[in-house]
Amino acid sequence: MYIIIAGGGKVGYYLAKELLADGHEILVIEKDHRNAAQIGAELGEGAVMRGMADEASTLERAGGNRADLVIAVTGEDEDNLVICQVARLRYNVPRTIARVNNPKNEELFHR
Repeated sequence: MYIIIAGGGKVGYYLAKELLADGHEILVIEKDHRNAAQIGAELGEGAVMRGMADEASTLERAGGNRADLVIAVTGEDEDNLVICQVARLRYNVPRTIARVNNPKNEELFHR
């Protein structure tokens, strides 16, 4: 399964590590160059891409059109929602998962 993870913080990093251990092909999209470099050093250069995951062009470069799953785990609810919407509507990703940081936004994500 090809999985794109948007956000390379603690949640994204450990999720990527577990999914790699389970044999999945993953790509972490991280905007911060230091975090991206650290993820690349620990998980392999091919496992990380530097960029803004809420931009359609970034998801395209990441292979959004062949992704089986996109997981958005950034610290910003707005970004997570946009990432999942773009993945689903533009690249027809069959399944998306978004982290909800603020419980007040949960209803919006369900819609």
